[in-house]
Amino acid sequence: MKLATFSSGGSFQVGALTDQGLIPLTDTVGVDVGELLRRGLGVADLKTMVSSQTALDPSSVTYLPPVVSPPKIICIGLNYADHTKESALKQPDYPTLFLRAASSLIGHGVSIERPQCSDSLDYEGELAVAIGVGGRHISREQALEHVFGYSVFNDASIREYQLRTPQWTIGKNFDRTGAFGPYLVTADELPRGGKRLLLETRLNGEVVQSVNTSDMLHDVASLISLLSEAMTLEPGDVIVTGTPAGVGWARHPRLVMRHGDICEVSIEGVGALRNAISDEAKF
Repeated sequence: MKLATFSSGGSFQVGALTDQGLIPLTDTVGVDVGELLRRGLGVADLKTMVSSQTALDPSSVTYLPPVVSPPKIICIGLNYADHTKESALKQPDYPTLFLRAASSLIGHGVSIERPQCSDSLDYEGELAVAIGVGGRHISREQALEHVFGYSVFNDASIREYQLRTPQWTIGKNFDRTGAFGPYLVTADELPRGGKRLLLETRLNGEVVQSVNTSDMLHDVASLISLLSEAMTLEPGDVIVTGTPAGVGWARHPRLVMRHGDICEVSIEGVGALRNAISDEAKF
């Protein structure tokens, strides 16, 4: 199933994308996919909940992040060797980890915001993983049983701030820079672990990143197992698995996103996340 959280008529709803359009699910799933996960609903449950309401035109709704307020958003840096190389960094043996705040998230079709204080807004197309079943000390062999589904993420980064400190938190958490969606695709519809999928980022129609998700250095199962050594994973947690080469900051001359640009990240079988770029309003 392809699930979306959206606003229509002033209320938040969860819908399933079908050939007929976006069909709202019954109210028992909650107001976003995150609530659905916390309630422990599975794909079999959801298939019985497609309401008899008329399908909505997907272009007529306002998309929200599929999981509006994840308990944790855990991001992986330097998970593709080509990106590490272009960043002139030594490839670490252990995954590079940082957190995003839910307050930075936006949905498909909403503008990514270039802040007043910097002109270093960069794109990062990534595969996102939503945890359906929580746990601690999860083995690699069992890890994929904890995945509910996959989505698309643009980990837009304010490079000037990211590189001011050894830790990247500040540059990764500006308001309205974490684009997420439009759909969360249940794991049963994709290759195990989200492997063998083409990921591409386009800026104003030009392909600037292109990779196969099988090229991750630390795959989804390994990441879940490793993270659960330290923390209890919870339903609705999101793992953002890293970006490949092609980021604008590594180019010569540098390529940054500015007001009026359109950035689209697409992942085979998952969907296309499209966001315009707009300048932060001046106060």
